[in-house]
Amino acid sequence: MPAMSRNQTSGLPFMKMHGLGNDFVVVDARAGTAQITPQMAQGIGHRRFGIGFDQLAVISAGQADAHLTFYNADGSTSAACGNATRCIARYLMEEAGSTTLHLSTDRGDLVAQDAGAGLTSVNMGHPQLIWSEVPLAREMDTLTLPIEGAPSATGMGNPHCTFFVDDIDAVDLETQGAALEHHPLYPERTNVQYAQIIGPDHIRMRVWERGVGVTLASGSSSCATGVAAARRGLTGRKVQIDLDGGTIHVDWRDDGVWMTGPTMHVANGVLTPAYLDSLG
Repeated sequence: MPAMSRNQTSGLPFMKMHGLGNDFVVVDARAGTAQITPQMAQGIGHRRFGIGFDQLAVISAGQADAHLTFYNADGSTSAACGNATRCIARYLMEEAGSTTLHLSTDRGDLVAQDAGAGLTSVNMGHPQLIWSEVPLAREMDTLTLPIEGAPSATGMGNPHCTFFVDDIDAVDLETQGAALEHHPLYPERTNVQYAQIIGPDHIRMRVWERGVGVTLASGSSSCATGVAAARRGLTGRKVQIDLDGGTIHVDWRDDGVWMTGPTMHVANGVLTPAYLDSLG
């Protein structure tokens, strides 16, 4: 589905996808001149005045099989989005008739594979465990932060703050997530996860995404939680994570953090010229 310039009378094609209810608008700009601005992303992300999404992803040509750029619903950018990467990887592999491909992102080069049974795996790279890489505001041990609840900090191309709790259903995620996203220890804001250990290889998790709010799933958050749980000795390095939208599998290997789960290409559509003009 070739992308078009927003100035063309035919509008701007897009795809709607989701991974475990973590939903995306995807613009394929490999064959056209489509340009998404933060203002456009914020408008398209509105669930009543636009299409609505947790993240918007732009596919463009690059030295790898494709380059991916991500926007949050508030128009801010993110270097990584695990579930969107898996969705787009599935789309591109089916298009090319391949079972593996390389994608470039602002996080770095990522490898994706067809995991069989309709599942897609992506290597999200090595976790960032040094305070300056997360990043945090000052030097400290990222395993236990000086925040009530003693969360862990992990970078996965975007910052994460992971709490381990005894009863995840007792957490007021909307209130806590909104406050912690802007905690002064996180100069670039943060994603927030609350995780409950079910077993040595099993975690239940809920997510507040930076620039978005409560979401049904988050791939990078799942990776960060799996890493934090393993670092604390709460689980092994290979875990099943149950989110509000479904189940994902995280495997922290020597070559990076692999994430495997289902994807869905929901629909194709076209943003009209009148709507694009209204975004300024």
